[in-house]
Amino acid sequence: MAVKTRDRILIDSDKAGQPAREGDILEVIEAEYGTRYRVAWDDGHESTIRPAGGTAHIVRAKPEPTASRR
Repeated sequence: MAVKTRDRILIDSDKAGQPAREGDILEVIEAEYGTRYRVAWDDGHESTIRPAGGTAHIVRAKPEPTASRR
């Protein structure tokens, strides 16, 4: 699944009983050593992450409504 800007990302907590971390993907950064994401977290912070396999869940952004033509 290709991740795009405006998608939501949920990162599982590494501690039992703690909620997942959630945010909006602002940028997808492709590199030889892997893909990173710049994320605006719901708590107001922003960071760049490269999640480990199985820890991230992506929720697709709703498509932008298209302008109707007359």
